[in-house]
Amino acid sequence: MADKAPLDPEVLLADLPAAGEGARPDDRIDDERHDEENRLKSSYVRKVREAMDYGDFGLLYDLVEPLHAADIADLIELFERDERAQFASAITDLMSSDVIAELNDYVREDMMESLSAGAVASIAEQLETDDAVQLIEDLEPEDQRAVLAELDAEDRAAIESALAYPEETAGRLMSRDFVAVPEHMTVGSLIDYLRESTDLAQDFWEIFVVDHKHHPVGTCQLSWVLRTPRQIALADVMKRDQTLVPVTMDQEEVALMFQKYALISAAVVDESGRLVGQMTVDDVVHIISEEASEDALLMSGAGDGDINEPIRDAYGARVRWLVANLGTALIASMIIAAFGAAIEKLVALAVLMPIVASIGGNAGTQTMAVSVRAIAMNQLTQANTGRILWREIRVALLNGVTIAVLIGLGTGLIFTPMLGAVIAAAMLINIATAGLAGVLVPVIFDRLKQDPAVASSVFVTMITDSMGFFAFLGLAVAAGLAG
Repeated sequence: MADKAPLDPEVLLADLPAAGEGARPDDRIDDERHDEENRLKSSYVRKVREAMDYGDFGLLYDLVEPLHAADIADLIELFERDERAQFASAITDLMSSDVIAELNDYVREDMMESLSAGAVASIAEQLETDDAVQLIEDLEPEDQRAVLAELDAEDRAAIESALAYPEETAGRLMSRDFVAVPEHMTVGSLIDYLRESTDLAQDFWEIFVVDHKHHPVGTCQLSWVLRTPRQIALADVMKRDQTLVPVTMDQEEVALMFQKYALISAAVVDESGRLVGQMTVDDVVHIISEEASEDALLMSGAGDGDINEPIRDAYGARVRWLVANLGTALIASMIIAAFGAAIEKLVALAVLMPIVASIGGNAGTQTMAVSVRAIAMNQLTQANTGRILWREIRVALLNGVTIAVLIGLGTGLIFTPMLGAVIAAAMLINIATAGLAGVLVPVIFDRLKQDPAVASSVFVTMITDSMGFFAFLGLAVAAGLAG
């Protein structure tokens, strides 16, 4: 480092807000650390990197200290894998549990692997139960046991209980920090209880009212409690109609429930109906984001699609779908081979074949995307499959007629009117088939209890390519164009 000129802290800190200002989102309009889309500016990141490269950890700390926990997590993810540990050690007391909770799963897992079991346990004890579970669940089984052994009995029991539920269920994701009170309380006694208790959840917006068996019988929003006279019984003001979430409910269904009923929070109950946790809207926002990106990536066969995913995992996730796609492509190739003689006699067939297949594939992808989304949103069910199928066929026919007229006229002018008629008919058939396949393939996968986003695209593409080639070449032979 001796050959490098010393850094000037005043230069690096110039134009940056004073400590603490960067932590408030509403101050970021003119923040030199963030751009207009609230992303860390490359100029700021460069200053942080320079401070770390020069080993000036005091300056590095000053640069990072004003950031919000989520921004510190973003900053960590911008560094290379082998640089993150050095960066984290330079800002040790800024590496709060909030930062750990905001980290990308792969980045967090890498960082946890470099820490001792005691250090991971110390971080887990600072987190909410659902965040602690997310931290520990990605560890290897032996590492999980080592970390759990370092936790105190209460935290260990809560995390082990959550880990016992399947992944991506309410039981795994729920928070065990909630406020529940008996139904015989008055508003005044409830307020006194909330003020005097020292072990309540830090943040809550709704109070659950339970019976003697700890079954939820109603809810009270804090706004109601604050505006109701003290002598009124909770039973007289609580909302008895509530949405309960079973511990085994899939996270995607939980998100749909929150969206449908405009929930802020909801009680989670076990098999016996006892209140065991709560789901809150901030958890659901993460679920919706994850599920949306997951479906899009699964449809493309890109696996998790995370830029922090190890290369070997990314390769394994993507190559198997490319191999499957290779297999389905061979079917289309076999159809082309069967009409090889016709193609040799009329070269125009080879020129036009890709157009038929491409348009059919795009039409199928459009319908498939609509169907997969409708299934995910519970808009496409067994009760309305027939109606949706007929709707998409009609849309496909309208699209087919439009494209068929355009391609038919163009081909007729460039080649022959008969070839224009043939490609128009083939295009109409293929787009109609694409509409049919775009609905039926995802529905069939869903009925077989398989994720329709995972493999639908491979099969829809195979159907549209094969039908496009078969219809076009078959009609050309039947019309005597290659005879």
